[in-house]
Amino acid sequence: MTRPLRAAGALLALALSLPALAQLKLPSSGAPATGTRPAASSAAAASAPAAAASAPAASSAHVEKEKAGQLAAAGWLTLLDRRDWGTAWETSASTFRKAVPLPNWLEGAPKARADFGPLQERTPAAVSYKDRLDRQPPGDYVTVVFVSKYEKRGEVEEMVTTVREADGRWRVMGYLTR
Repeated sequence: MTRPLRAAGALLALALSLPALAQLKLPSSGAPATGTRPAASSAAAASAPAAAASAPAASSAHVEKEKAGQLAAAGWLTLLDRRDWGTAWETSASTFRKAVPLPNWLEGAPKARADFGPLQERTPAAVSYKDRLDRQPPGDYVTVVFVSKYEKRGEVEEMVTTVREADGRWRVMGYLTR
């Protein structure tokens, strides 16, 4: 492999992994995938009945966001499975497209997935909503970890981070395999 190709591959891996790594925090055993925020003061504790009444609404909103983010992540992975690299890049988040220029993506993505072979099965293993990520503006972010099985590579964890962009659509901003 030539030096520019190695550098492009390293750039691709770094750009795709940083947002997902910074965001993912798997729930502890028995904990729900969506997080709850602790009360900030004793005044907040005094208004616990009011907070309890609004908690289901917040939880429901997070669940809906997790579903939307998971759907976007699964659809994007389907594009990769079909080897539709151009559409995967075009439908990704603007932060993704800025970090990974199309020529680098078209060169690097097929090489990165060459040893996977055809997808045999994919199951979501964890879903996590956050309203903040390191080095990102406040917003809506969902990371989904899929356990996938490929013909050649066997079992792989695929971590996909999505963001809800200004137009309301959820798009992939990070992708990492382990």
